[in-house]
Amino acid sequence: MLDLARERLAADFRRIRAKSLALCAPLRPQEWRVQSMPDVSPPWWNMGHTSWFFARNVLHEFGGYDDEFAHFEYALNSYYEGLGPHLPRTQRGNVARPSTEEVLTYRSRVDERMLMLLANADPSAWHRLAELTTIGLQHEQQHQELLLTEILHNRYCDVAESQLAYGDAPPLRPSGTPSRSAATPALSFVSISGGVVEIGHQGDGFAWDNELPRHRAFVADFALANRLVTCGEWLMFMADGGYRSALLWLSNGWSATLENAWQAPHYWELRGDAWQQWTLRGWRPVEPHAPVCHVSFYEADAFARWSGARLPTEREWEHAAQVAGFDAQAGNLIDDGRMLTRPAQHDVAGLQQLAGDVWEWTSSHYEPYPGYRPFDGALMEYNGKFMDNQRVLRGGSFATPREHIRASYRNFWPADTRFQCTGLRLAR
Repeated sequence: MLDLARERLAADFRRIRAKSLALCAPLRPQEWRVQSMPDVSPPWWNMGHTSWFFARNVLHEFGGYDDEFAHFEYALNSYYEGLGPHLPRTQRGNVARPSTEEVLTYRSRVDERMLMLLANADPSAWHRLAELTTIGLQHEQQHQELLLTEILHNRYCDVAESQLAYGDAPPLRPSGTPSRSAATPALSFVSISGGVVEIGHQGDGFAWDNELPRHRAFVADFALANRLVTCGEWLMFMADGGYRSALLWLSNGWSATLENAWQAPHYWELRGDAWQQWTLRGWRPVEPHAPVCHVSFYEADAFARWSGARLPTEREWEHAAQVAGFDAQAGNLIDDGRMLTRPAQHDVAGLQQLAGDVWEWTSSHYEPYPGYRPFDGALMEYNGKFMDNQRVLRGGSFATPREHIRASYRNFWPADTRFQCTGLRLAR
């Protein structure tokens, strides 16, 4: 049994690490060093940091870490204050060393050490090794989504003549996949019975510490929209003066709108008389039937108020996902290679698009669950320290790995975040 567990975890390690490098394959050499804004990290740093994570949090504990790796500490540590000083996030695009070549060599050396460790670790240490390695792989998958959203922003910020699509036209629909009508199903609300419900991760599979413990919570009866809000509906919000109507907005949201001159979702530009959107597939006409993407919590909240509705709480969202049957296999996720949102299916009843397409803003502040306990050791800094001034998102996006997402997964970003694949679903 142990030999089989070793083989499976080593195979997962190779596959997930290879996927990260494959996502970088379309990049030109100079793009590895670009940081288009403080919230974006250059690709070299992502590839180095995810390797540093294994080196410092796994190899170090099991004796596979030595001076060969020490000079990468400062550049590749992210925010682990307990593990020493680190390069400020805003400076990751301003340094020449470590070079891209050094980072890739470092990545290869870490992989060699990790695979040796997985193959030869003492059986008495296997449980802890498997736990830490799994956390590292889940962390890597988070960075795969970040990598795509950061490449999207980096390329958007190129001068117009240099803008390059990350991928070609969307792939053909796989055989057996249900067809999707050009028309979006009418927005309707699905009633969900509340009461005392259970929230949080259950089962033996992996969960982040912020998904635990599973606990009881009260949810009043509510209704959740059958699908995500579309670009066409957002265009109506814009035409009705949504970005000019202060009474629709929270105070901080209105200030952000004025300060940043928001007039449309991020990556939308009016070209001639038509709205165009910058995507991983390049510039495309805004698709009225597809879910709106790249809107902040403040915009989502204002749209909900304009609609005579509201955003769901994260408790409501998770309870509805459990009742409806959260199905990652049905979602539009990175594994499908589409790299765009897609319309809801016209002939499907009930809740759609719970998995993939866009992360759905909730009204909930990011807070610990009752009885929350962070990971042990240095990894206690992974989630808990960010439970301040953040909003929770649910469901995953078209850039999320399928095996990474589940109904209990809690994503979180500041309320003014727009460069991530973020959208919304209405509640009443």
